Amino acid sequence: MPLMKRITQLEKIKQYFRNHPVVCLLGPRQCGKTTLAKAYCKTFKTSKQISYFDLEDPTDLASLDNPKLTLENIKGLIVIDEIQRRPELFPTLRVLIDNNKGKQQYLILGSASRDLLQQSSESLAGRIAYIELCPFSYGETKELEKLWQRGGFPLSYLAEDAQTSSQWLEFYIKTFLEQDLPNLGIEIAPQSLRRFWSMLAHYHGNIANLSEIGRSFGTADTTIRRYLDVLSATFMVRQLQPWLENIKKRQVKSPKIYFRDSGILHKLLDISDLSSLQKHPKLGASWEGFAMEEVIRAHEAEPHQCFFWATHSGAELDLLIMQKNKRLGFEFKYTDTPKMTKSMTIAQEDLNLDNLVLIYPGKTDFPLSQNAKASGLKNYLDSKYN
Repeated sequence: MPLMKRITQLEKIKQYFRNHPVVCLLGPRQCGKTTLAKAYCKTFKTSKQISYFDLEDPTDLASLDNPKLTLENIKGLIVIDEIQRRPELFPTLRVLIDNNKGKQQYLILGSASRDLLQQSSESLAGRIAYIELCPFSYGETKELEKLWQRGGFPLSYLAEDAQTSSQWLEFYIKTFLEQDLPNLGIEIAPQSLRRFWSMLAHYHGNIANLSEIGRSFGTADTTIRRYLDVLSATFMVRQLQPWLENIKKRQVKSPKIYFRDSGILHKLLDISDLSSLQKHPKLGASWEGFAMEEVIRAHEAEPHQCFFWATHSGAELDLLIMQKNKRLGFEFKYTDTPKMTKSMTIAQEDLNLDNLVLIYPGKTDFPLSQNAKASGLKNYLDSKYN
């Protein structure tokens, strides 16, 4: 399998270690965290002692039954992979770091969000920096159509053909439901979550009606909310929060739901290749969600910087990025004839946008109005990565 060199992420690890004794790589299973950690270790060659603990290895897992005894005399870089299997390690790491100042650094890898690993933020406050590692992006592959169809998980994207990619995605979903979630202490019947996940795919790009889903499941809204939060905390789903502007208009207050990886979305929609994708009724929603995720990654925007905006009268903005004291607005349209709409004009005025870009699949960029333009997705991403 070809190795995608994640130079930006390697530099970020080095940078964060200058000010923090612990760097945590967070991201979904199989997105390349272990490969990145090993690539970082190789940068030292023989200049630094490196100790590696893989908590999916029963021997390594057992060796940390007494973590203080095992780790306190180790010097150099200590890598702990799949930390979510032992979240109780975090308080011990704080003690070890404080007792071995300057002698230990920890690179820890986890397949769950900071919220799910809450102990880390509480126990290691001021000592830990986080890097969210996503599946492959356009910045790494420089290929849009294949990335959109297969998603960015390395073994799906790099598969020798579409059928092999589709099979890998099916096994990934099965393993995630039957093994990964139970290992996180989440006890939900795999068949129930698979059904919910498949149903959620049809809400991609929209506000999920949890009451409606709950009725079809015969279960309470609170249970459905828990399912959704689990998928968000394990990087499967993005809950894009609404932006509420101080204006005299009724505004939408519920989040929109997006699948973060287009390959997972397509598998749950039973889309196995480009031909079936092009015939599917969710074609436009799939492309628009894919384009949004790529733009968010290109801007390196954190979740707390990303919003959508909508009013009950119909005005809407797909994506609002609040970054560096700028308000950047984006619309995503799967069309070959992009044009300024009344909704975009209202959003531009009500939100006082610094810039508005309509992203579409074409190859030509052109102005739409003052501070607004249409831009092909590839052109826009190239301008950010070059």
